[in-house]
Amino acid sequence: MPVLENSRLAIVGAGAVGTALAYASLIRETAREVVLYDIDEARVNAEILDLAHGTPFTGSSAISGGADLDVVAGANVVVVTAGAKQHPGQSRLDLAGVNVEILRDLMPALVERAPDAVFMLVTNPCDVLAVAAQRFSGLEPSRVFSSGTVLDSSRLRWRLAERLGVSASSVHAMIVGEHGDSEFPLWSQSRIGPIPIRDWRDDAGENLSVEELDEIADDVKNAAYTVIAGKGATNYAIGLSGARIVEAIFRDEGAILPVSSVLSDYHGVDGVALSVPSIVDAGGVSRVIDTPFSAEEERQLHHSASAIRASLEALGLS
Repeated sequence: MPVLENSRLAIVGAGAVGTALAYASLIRETAREVVLYDIDEARVNAEILDLAHGTPFTGSSAISGGADLDVVAGANVVVVTAGAKQHPGQSRLDLAGVNVEILRDLMPALVERAPDAVFMLVTNPCDVLAVAAQRFSGLEPSRVFSSGTVLDSSRLRWRLAERLGVSASSVHAMIVGEHGDSEFPLWSQSRIGPIPIRDWRDDAGENLSVEELDEIADDVKNAAYTVIAGKGATNYAIGLSGARIVEAIFRDEGAILPVSSVLSDYHGVDGVALSVPSIVDAGGVSRVIDTPFSAEEERQLHHSASAIRASLEALGLS
């Protein structure tokens, strides 16, 4: 169980992602109490009831909530999943305008009710929304960030583990940059166990070629689009990855995760939110790690920053 006794997690939005996060948090015992809020009263009450019926199998965790925003009061962590749904063929950045307007009123109201909470955005485009939420909340960037590329990095680790026949826990690799079309793998810092990824040999004694690594990275970047095309939304994996980040906060882990927070002169990037290796603990993002990048990776980081900055400018948030 978490280090924080009587931990209270509030989830805003009872759609596919919010309910998956609630479910994952209950079965993993991420928090002592999970609170689910949504403006659709019938929907949120039904979801809470369905989840509550399973709590005899989930240890000491409990579920509550409703359609009154006051249910989030006193939360230690607030995760925002509410927003417009991403449709097949629609990029994450296309969602920006309507979701920014949702946050304009929502963030001050959440901070009023849970003034000491750490806030995490899961709604897309999460990098743009991390900037908007931080500004609308008035809180320091360490307390307002997005889930970033934690899920993308999980997809990368799973894909490499499947290809190489090793445990995903032994694959140390991250996707960084935008959670979207300009994201990229940090190959220069990737390892299989203690071995740099470009030095790893498979069962046939072969190294992974640059072409295969590029293909794997492309598969990861497009994975969400593939899932959305088939079932309309991604929910299970983002629910699990969101719960994992929340656990790092409640347990004061100091876990290194590629969450997305507003950067300050990070490899020359300033004022935009991008996913880079960061230390996540009870205070949120306690430190953004000054990770070495290759020259090509640094170029890609700046390309991601330009994409996010262009969106912020279009929304009047520059």
